Amino acid sequence: MKKHLYLLALSIVTSLLLTSCNNNNISNSTDKPQNVILLIGDGMSTTQICSAMLAMDKNTIFEQFSVSGLVKTRSKSHKITDSAAGGTAIATGHKTNNGMIGMNSDSIPVPSILEILSDQGLKTGVIATSYITHATPASFVAKNINRNKYEEIANDFANCEKVDLLIGGGRKHFNKRSDSLNLIEKMQNNGWHYYDTLINIDSNLEKIFILADENHLPAYPQRGNFLPEATSLALKNLENKNGFFLMVEGSQIDFACHNNDSTYLVNEMIDFDNTIKVALDYAKVNKNTLVIVTADHETGGLSIVDPEGRYTKTDLHFSTGSHSPLLVPIFAFGPGANNFTGIMDNTDIMKKIISIM
Repeated sequence: MKKHLYLLALSIVTSLLLTSCNNNNISNSTDKPQNVILLIGDGMSTTQICSAMLAMDKNTIFEQFSVSGLVKTRSKSHKITDSAAGGTAIATGHKTNNGMIGMNSDSIPVPSILEILSDQGLKTGVIATSYITHATPASFVAKNINRNKYEEIANDFANCEKVDLLIGGGRKHFNKRSDSLNLIEKMQNNGWHYYDTLINIDSNLEKIFILADENHLPAYPQRGNFLPEATSLALKNLENKNGFFLMVEGSQIDFACHNNDSTYLVNEMIDFDNTIKVALDYAKVNKNTLVIVTADHETGGLSIVDPEGRYTKTDLHFSTGSHSPLLVPIFAFGPGANNFTGIMDNTDIMKKIISIM
């Protein structure tokens, strides 16, 4: 009897040790990414994702991620963040006050993950369907106390030596300025290759700068497959032996939710889903690539309800035209993905990426 009890105890202890070792192998994996693709759905929480799932006649790309978690989004100054503070938290790992770009709450500029990885020899890029100078993309490049100082932010872009590819809108902030400067010409003189469209671009060129609209780009589907095509171009352009960091924003999910426009929202979510597919397909072939999908905050206080209470209809219902404090999701695929489970702060995302690289 004692022998059986001893063997049973030994079996249990061995099982626990093996489980512990396996868990340690997951959290302390020697695998580390060489490339990082960070996709941010501005204004997107789980309900926005659910709206796409209900609208599409096939599974979304979100459903291909086996690793997911949740992210807290409050800013230093407010329980409900804006995109400037939310983008800065993701980009720099620092909480800041609403309205501030690329600096902490004491107005001290702090380095972004893009800048840190550039210093380590990686190529870097930023893509958005809004102004490239808008709050979230600007958080990765610019430093300003006021997110609305677009011309000053554009000047930061023009003078930044740590970014290799820029694609978005907001051309007027570069060449129709109150100070009469033409920053596009300045950037061209500094080695940038400038375009106003995605057509006929040599992806082998260094320093590609595309401003495809004076303002924000048109809504999807009017702009066509701009975001997935821009992402595909960027992946070809940034690929190199040292690795790369690319941030891609689905900017107008937020615009749709501010407008409480469900058709606009679903269209933007489908476009963002198509863009995530480009990134995930790349990572499935290039095993050294970590893909992360998250959001800076939720917009619209969106819920999906049956107004008749009969379980037969699914209407999108917005409760506000502003942001909400809801948790947002995070999805991860590739080396280091298992670090992005559970509930985390938005400042943890950048820190986790840096730690596993």
